[in-house]
Amino acid sequence: MSPATPKPAPRAGASAQRGSHHHRPAPLFAALGDPTRLSLLARLSRGQACSISQLTHGSHLTRQAITKHLRVLEHAKIVRCVRSGRERLYELDPQPVHDLRDYLEGISAEWDKALLRLKSLVEE
Repeated sequence: MSPATPKPAPRAGASAQRGSHHHRPAPLFAALGDPTRLSLLARLSRGQACSISQLTHGSHLTRQAITKHLRVLEHAKIVRCVRSGRERLYELDPQPVHDLRDYLEGISAEWDKALLRLKSLVEE
């Protein structure tokens, strides 16, 4: 395999056994590529589910804008919506981010191997 086309990392540990948490990296990168969504994730990473009102408080964004960003995060399966009575609360699901980290570590390992092969060829 050439260094230009690294293969995805094999999934290790408990997340590989579950199988239901398999995520493609592109939607995750897209979701994480926006500063507003990163800010929402930072708020949700504190461990407490939040309502739209709570997430809008202190922000210059409208409820509609926050909702739009939450939908992108939900689509990427980084955030999930739970009902508490009549209220919709949003909470972080860290597993897709862990899976993405594992994926990137696998790519990094492939590149490291390719660079070592190149180094050994050059030094011969």
